[in-house]
Amino acid sequence: MNMQAQRNATTQLRATASPTNMGAGLELMAEFAERADHLDRTLQQLCGATGESTSRSVERLRKSLAEYEPTITILGQVKSGKTSLVNAMAGWADLLPSDVNPWTSVVTSLHLTPGAQRAEIGARFRFMTEREWDRLLTKGGRIGELAGRAGAESELEKIRTQVETMREKSRKRLGKKFELLLGQEHEYGFFDKNLVERYICLGDDFDIEGEESAEDQGRFADITRSADLYLNCPNVPFRMCLRDTPGVNDTFMMREQVTIQAIRESRICVVVLSANQALTSVDMGLIRLISNLKSRDVLIFVNRIDELADPQNQIPEIEASIRQTLVDQNGPTGAAILFGSAYWANKVLSGGIESMSELSSAALLDWAASALAESSVGQSPADMVWELSGLPALFRHLSERIVADSGEATLAKIANSAVTIASSQKVAESITIEGNDAPEELSMYDVRARFDQLAERHLTRLMADFDALTGEYHTRADRAHANFIERATHSLIEHLETHGEGAVWEYSPTGLRMLLRSAYNVFGTRAHALAVKSFEATVTDLAELYYNAFGSVVGGIQIGLPMAPEIPSPVALGQTIALDFRDGWWKSWWRRTRGYKAFAQKFQLLIAAETEDFMNQLKVVQTAEVKEATVRALGDFLEEQKDILLELGSHAGGVTDVQELFLDRGEIERQGALQNALETLTAYAA
Repeated sequence: MNMQAQRNATTQLRATASPTNMGAGLELMAEFAERADHLDRTLQQLCGATGESTSRSVERLRKSLAEYEPTITILGQVKSGKTSLVNAMAGWADLLPSDVNPWTSVVTSLHLTPGAQRAEIGARFRFMTEREWDRLLTKGGRIGELAGRAGAESELEKIRTQVETMREKSRKRLGKKFELLLGQEHEYGFFDKNLVERYICLGDDFDIEGEESAEDQGRFADITRSADLYLNCPNVPFRMCLRDTPGVNDTFMMREQVTIQAIRESRICVVVLSANQALTSVDMGLIRLISNLKSRDVLIFVNRIDELADPQNQIPEIEASIRQTLVDQNGPTGAAILFGSAYWANKVLSGGIESMSELSSAALLDWAASALAESSVGQSPADMVWELSGLPALFRHLSERIVADSGEATLAKIANSAVTIASSQKVAESITIEGNDAPEELSMYDVRARFDQLAERHLTRLMADFDALTGEYHTRADRAHANFIERATHSLIEHLETHGEGAVWEYSPTGLRMLLRSAYNVFGTRAHALAVKSFEATVTDLAELYYNAFGSVVGGIQIGLPMAPEIPSPVALGQTIALDFRDGWWKSWWRRTRGYKAFAQKFQLLIAAETEDFMNQLKVVQTAEVKEATVRALGDFLEEQKDILLELGSHAGGVTDVQELFLDRGEIERQGALQNALETLTAYAA
């Protein structure tokens, strides 16, 4: 097999031996990309056929379309091959370091763009803020806070020692720049493996304070919070972001927080498991995170089937075991489960399929006997191995989810707004030709004043109604929280009366999470209904204002209803709390408490403090995000309508020579372009 190695101009990474079917599974995304490009061309055409006021709104729509980037968050067990899978999906076997352990608390986002042109920014690294670093140093992260509340002084001292060691290592590496870097970011016009390792992988200590070198692995790792890498990927038909998370298990539980945030910012999660350990009840942290997502938002990829002795028979057993675990642990039971091997995929990308281990080769042949379709006959070895790796199946599922969910919704939302603009432009021409038959004599000053009053009234009412809805939700969530603590306390006292203080009591917080999830779901349903009701009322009042200002001729305007924002999943419920522990933490708390009354009082204080953070996330942070998104959607809609009003007003004075208007060939062409754009946009909006 003769393969020519090439070096990518953007990343300076070597991309070799790419199979010819790397786009397999992305066909639906390719079709979507064509539709998005067609919509953008139509918007560009509309922009040239509209007046100055409305063209600004069209340009905003084009910008919104250009910024749409579906994000896929990758979660996984330790040693599941998660990073290797991300590399394979991006098309470069050595893109991210997968052989360096451990990683720091860094979310690494790969922004993939179709094409071979160089990206403007190759990499951006953000550092921890002073507040985040201070929390780690003074409290030892969430684990330190928990240990302090539980009275586990020996564990707390151990954490303090680890934190102090980490701080000294960071100061030794960064010298006087250490404090200055907090809260800052570094940008590069390119990136390579050495640069990536410098920011996100732990490395060796340095003897020379403050000395910098591109080869200094892990120089900034301790304080790096997130990494964004921008690269062009010829096989990706539409831009997308692969977000590699650091996991949920680390000494200070810093990773859990950044992982939760990454999930909240994504609509699709790929959970990577190892075929050798699959999904067991031990993986409670991972299950807790995905159990708060809808089944269609979760896709499970079982990696490392290359390490199985008998894939044909073992894979069905592994799938049955995973599904049973999801049922037992209240996970997303309807999630799709795929099997594959990032090892095989990366061997294809690096041109090394002949150098596979004996065990992997045997597993490949065994799996090929049942997994390869008859249509694969005649394919090259690289193409067949790529198919067996599971990457095409993974891409197929991801493409379906992206297009069916956020993709089509994004195109429809943009087209909906554009239809209103295009139809209003047609009406503006009618006003110019036919004159103004408005039932009221309104100057444009009056129209603007009434519009401003209308906008302020509806925005104020929406925010007030939202605050009232949030207050009801707070009451419901607080009641569920109080009831749980009360029930748990009764269970604790009953345990003490029955077994005494010698036997350690255990109590699952699943009930609390289910109650809070139910309360949040009710809030989400009502928030969506409130948004739709508010948007409809706004459109009704706008239609009346249009008629009063310009008469019956505005009946041709198709005012599209703004789309209510999606309600994000309550992933904060997956955060680890004291009751989730079944090891030294809980036993340490138990040993330090004496007396039934003391048990009850300390337990209530401990759980109240432990759940304070995710109660705040659910009650304050997430509700504020939903409110902000809803108000912003209405605000953006009103801004578009203001531009339309200005455009209509500029044509309302009439013209003296109608024939001259129609004899102008440029005007005829403009109206034709406007009509074509309106027809196309109407189809997309539907």
